[in-house]
Amino acid sequence: MTSVIFMGTPEFSVPILKGLVANDYEIKGVVTQPDKKVGRKQTLTKTPVKVAAESLGLPIFQPVKLSRSPEVEELIQMHADLIVTAAYGQFLPTKFLNSVKIAAINVHGSLLPKYRGGAPIQYSLINGDTETGITIMEMVKEMDAGDIYAQEAIKIADNDTTGSIFAKLSIVGRDLLLQTLPQIIADPSKKTPQDASKVVFSPNISKAQEEIKLTMTATQANNLIRGLNPDPGAYILVDGKRLKVWQAAVSSTTTDLPAGSLVANNNCFAISMAKKTVLELKEIQPAGKKRMDVKSFLNGQGGKFKVGDQIAK
Repeated sequence: MTSVIFMGTPEFSVPILKGLVANDYEIKGVVTQPDKKVGRKQTLTKTPVKVAAESLGLPIFQPVKLSRSPEVEELIQMHADLIVTAAYGQFLPTKFLNSVKIAAINVHGSLLPKYRGGAPIQYSLINGDTETGITIMEMVKEMDAGDIYAQEAIKIADNDTTGSIFAKLSIVGRDLLLQTLPQIIADPSKKTPQDASKVVFSPNISKAQEEIKLTMTATQANNLIRGLNPDPGAYILVDGKRLKVWQAAVSSTTTDLPAGSLVANNNCFAISMAKKTVLELKEIQPAGKKRMDVKSFLNGQGGKFKVGDQIAK
């Protein structure tokens, strides 16, 4: 039986871990990020991978920092056949990568060399790409720079968000990994180097990137909203306050009103954007409140916003 150390953290990783178990790979250990406090009540919450590993009765490791931790030394001594990572969230020490007998493999959520880094799915949506995919790759010291074992592309639909793409790619990643592992085990040298001239990076999303700016067209703003849904969410400043936007649409109409003006407010909260485009807000979340549809939001405003008003900054 081929032994595996599995490393992952979010929901994306869970089908991949379960697929390995269901296909009789021996999971020597599951490494995931530490439990963290979540929400207003700061409830200590397990990662989705930890929950899955507990249900499967697998050994769990949660070092705050893997490098130089007692846990990494224990993992090295396992001398597993494979390391399989899927959205783990930390760099892996070279001595750990080199400790396995066959290969250290990553299930990466992009078509490398495009979108190396921690937010490949988010950037594919923010940039308006029409496809994304999964890369099964060798792990090396440099981030996402390893040779490629296999790739599979999927189309990005107009209504896709980062959440929906994560869900789709977790299944694609599981199936492609299980399909590719036998050939890796048989001949780990059979792989293709990445084209360094086509590398694009996708660093983690910054706080500054969360703001919908009036210099954006409606399409650019809508892509940002889709890319930051479900986390952390994009916001626009309306009446000087942050208004998170969870769902929007690009209007087929144009306007001569300055960017940031209210174009319509009759069961449709539409704001003018750059280049005369119009963004229709569908699902929003005022600061300190729950998500709501636009109709519920407008009902609570008492006619405060008038068509033509400069409401966004």
